[in-house]
Amino acid sequence: MAFKCIICNKKSVSGNRVSHSHKASKRRFKPNLQKIKILLNGVKKSEYVCTRCIKSGFIVKAA
Repeated sequence: MAFKCIICNKKSVSGNRVSHSHKASKRRFKPNLQKIKILLNGVKKSEYVCTRCIKSGFIVKAA
C-alpha cells in the first residue's frame, strides 16, 4: 500500500538536502499522514489521511 493520502493523493516528493558547503544530496519530503478509521462509501476502513484533509472536514471518522 502506497504512503499517500486517500482523499487528495498527497505523497512523498524528492528534493535535495543542502549541506553547509552547499553540496546537494537526495532526500525525501514526507507528508504528515495519519492512519485513521474512516467511513469510505459507507464502509469502515483504516486508511492514511493527511492532517489537512482531517482538519478541513473532508472525511467522516468511523466510531
